[in-house]
Amino acid sequence: MPVVDWRETAREDLLAIVTYIMDDNIEAAQRLKDDIEKNVAELIHNPRMYKRGRVAGTREMIVRTNYIVVYTENSEKISILRVLHAARNWPWV
Repeated sequence: MPVVDWRETAREDLLAIVTYIMDDNIEAAQRLKDDIEKNVAELIHNPRMYKRGRVAGTREMIVRTNYIVVYTENSEKISILRVLHAARNWPWV
């Protein structure tokens, strides 16, 4: 079973999103963080469950319509690359 590896950029993305939401609603921020972390943890059971990403070699998991978890996967590791709001221009050129 593969392990999940959070890249620093993904950790920073998640922290920025949660911090932004906390300004208005601490409970909502915590629920979103929990949902994202729970969904990422489930990837070990079926890493190919989500659609191929817009960047070659990636996949994109949609969490609550507005958040995208971008990751790569192989038999040994699932690398969480980014956690983005859907309104952001992804991928960057």
